[in-house]
Amino acid sequence: MATALSEEELDNEDYYSLLNVRREASSEELKAAYRRLCMLYHPDKHRDPELKSQAERLFNLVHQAYEVLSDPQTRAIYDIYGKRGLEMEGWEVVERRRTPAEIREEFERLQREREERRLQQRTNPKGTISVGIDATDLFDRYEEEYEDVSGSGFPQIEINKMHISQSIEAPLTATDTAILSGSLSTQNGNGGGSINFALRRVTSAKGWGELEFGAGDLQGPLFGLKLFRNLTPRCFVTTNCALQFSSRGIRPGLTTVLARNLDKNTVGYLQWRWGIQSAMNTSIVRDTKTSHFTVALQLGIPHSFALISYQHKFQDDDQTRVKGSLKAGFFGTVVEYGAERKISRHSVLGATVSVGVPQGVSLKVKLNRASQTYFFPIHLTDQLLPSAVFYATVGPLVVYFALHRLVIKPYLRAQKEKELEKQRESTATDILQKKQEAEAAVRLMQESVRRIIEAEESRMGLIIVNAWYGKFVNDKSKKSEKVKVIDVTVPLQCLVKDSKLILTEASKAGLPGFYDPCVGEEKNLKVLYQFRGVLHQVMALDNEALRIPKQSHRIDTDG
Repeated sequence: MATALSEEELDNEDYYSLLNVRREASSEELKAAYRRLCMLYHPDKHRDPELKSQAERLFNLVHQAYEVLSDPQTRAIYDIYGKRGLEMEGWEVVERRRTPAEIREEFERLQREREERRLQQRTNPKGTISVGIDATDLFDRYEEEYEDVSGSGFPQIEINKMHISQSIEAPLTATDTAILSGSLSTQNGNGGGSINFALRRVTSAKGWGELEFGAGDLQGPLFGLKLFRNLTPRCFVTTNCALQFSSRGIRPGLTTVLARNLDKNTVGYLQWRWGIQSAMNTSIVRDTKTSHFTVALQLGIPHSFALISYQHKFQDDDQTRVKGSLKAGFFGTVVEYGAERKISRHSVLGATVSVGVPQGVSLKVKLNRASQTYFFPIHLTDQLLPSAVFYATVGPLVVYFALHRLVIKPYLRAQKEKELEKQRESTATDILQKKQEAEAAVRLMQESVRRIIEAEESRMGLIIVNAWYGKFVNDKSKKSEKVKVIDVTVPLQCLVKDSKLILTEASKAGLPGFYDPCVGEEKNLKVLYQFRGVLHQVMALDNEALRIPKQSHRIDTDG
């Protein structure tokens, strides 16, 4: 009799890949694929007890896949939840009378509820650590008459300021969030700190409001109110009112920002600030997939300036960006240029050189690690010295490439290997089971494959000469890596029908007779086949759709 499938078996099968059909497959396509596999795996076709048992298991798996995908309700649940969703009890989605559209709506509602519960458990910590370094003694040395001072033989590099800030959020309800933040600052031996508490409420889909209370040892109590409102689908306004109490009295402040989407990638801003540093500012920001451009003009007390900046985003795996800006105003002129690059999954490293009058030359190094930011502004000189500009530009590049080659790259490679090894260990039992199932399927296919080859040979059709699936090492720089492939000649030949082989856009590890020989690594399918008596060869990616024969696969033997 048929044996029941375990939960683990159900969770590790891709039903679409198992039947070798598209995710958009019609009922006719499903039925044709099901009948083909039933003829292959039907237990009554095998008299050997071991083969019969193996056929029974595979037949039940194919039957389970067809039952799920042929029913509109269960197929909709499977498409949204996966296999575990089919076993959920007590949820509205299991009502048989619901349409696929209603099931999807129900799923989205439940997703929102789960997000709300997850939100209430999340604190969303954010932090910044800034360490200011005074390295002017490297370039601005004292005159010779001061060189006899003790310790003057070596440049003096000092930490002259530090700033630490941290904030956490505590969702109270779906619309209310409490925010607690604090900061500590010190500069040239003097410092202080502050603590702030804010309560934010989302009033509607169009806006929210926030009340803020703060206190510190350098300044008195602070009371603030912040409001955000979408005026139209393309326009919003933000207003921030504050009352700062100090020994000099009450200092009010008001900031209003009006923004409008000028097009899909461009936003224009108008800002008015009244208080201690009153100003009016207008800016245009354009952000696209490959660039970020900003132009701004501010008229205010004490600072008025014009700013233009451009950032280019390279479309590489490291998300490299280079940027440059020019800022000129009553305070002087500053030119900045720099770059940033992703060095790991959660870390981005950047460096910016700032050259200005009268500011001098500075190097700013920033590391973003998840929600934490580490910032190191290094002041090199108060003058415009070409040597300082040169070392500020070349120094970080040399250090980065040395660290990347000697530290970061080996560390990431070791981490990846460790993750792969952990993944292999956790899936070792399942992979062994899949391997046994694949070997059993190949044994069951032998008779069908023999008949298919005879039919194809009689009409000079499609013959799979050799086929391999797994990890191929073609790069000479990766000679030390092991090739991990399995022979899938028989399974592919079994899928040939009317001198054609069609594989859908899905991982081939789920096809009958296949399994994953290298979990977590990039895989390919390499096929050497004969059609009309001519050899052909093709290499396809794991998730790439494949259709053979094709003229472009033909091996040129003229040479």
